[in-house]
Amino acid sequence: MSVILISLFIIGLFFGSFYNVVALRLSQNESIIFPGSHCPKCEHRLSWYELIPVFSYIFLRGKCHNCHKPISLQYPIVEVLTGILFALSFYIFGFSYKTIISIIVVSVVIITIITDIKYMVILDEVLLTGSLLIGIVYYFQGGIYEVVDHVIGGLFMFLVLLGIKVLGDYVFKQESMGWGDVKLSFFAGLLFDWKLGLTYLILASFLAFPYAVYSSLKKKTNILPFGPFLALSLLIIFWNYDKVELIINLLFTRGK
Repeated sequence: MSVILISLFIIGLFFGSFYNVVALRLSQNESIIFPGSHCPKCEHRLSWYELIPVFSYIFLRGKCHNCHKPISLQYPIVEVLTGILFALSFYIFGFSYKTIISIIVVSVVIITIITDIKYMVILDEVLLTGSLLIGIVYYFQGGIYEVVDHVIGGLFMFLVLLGIKVLGDYVFKQESMGWGDVKLSFFAGLLFDWKLGLTYLILASFLAFPYAVYSSLKKKTNILPFGPFLALSLLIIFWNYDKVELIINLLFTRGK
């Protein structure tokens, strides 16, 4: 088991490096293929030894080999975090379809957090790719009926968020929620039934509340990226699916 965990961690490091490229380039409508990896400050084309996740950052002492300007800590942080989350996916779910789904969820969550924090955007390409991959997993797990069932869940969550957005826009006379948040909730609906879906929204709101208060008081703004909190809520609930579902069922049972 330790060999698999280490292998997934290493694979995650390289995927994390790729996710940095996807997040930064697609957010600026740039190709993820051309030009090749380069320093964003001096356009220096990176050599192979400058592309090794984490180790290149340490070897270069956090600076570009050519212009010697600092390299953002975002790169090694995202690489290590992705590696850890990939390994945790297997540690939690073992040899199962859920491990594959968890890795897909982690990938969408990582990229969404980067893009929404830096550019206030959630990429359609990432959500579409993640949704298609999860649909393929569900197909092999239970056939076309399994896929349809989860797509219906996705549409339900999409409509719920759309309703909240329309109502919020009307009440506050401005955009209350981004379209990316609505689309992300379709992705969440592929994973959860309606009870867990609503729990996902509630948890995201609780996670966002302290930062919303801070932004309002310190930054004097009511505009904040909600996507990262939705993404974190999505991952937390997915990794604790059975426990959360048990708690919700107990609450509903007691309510009757």
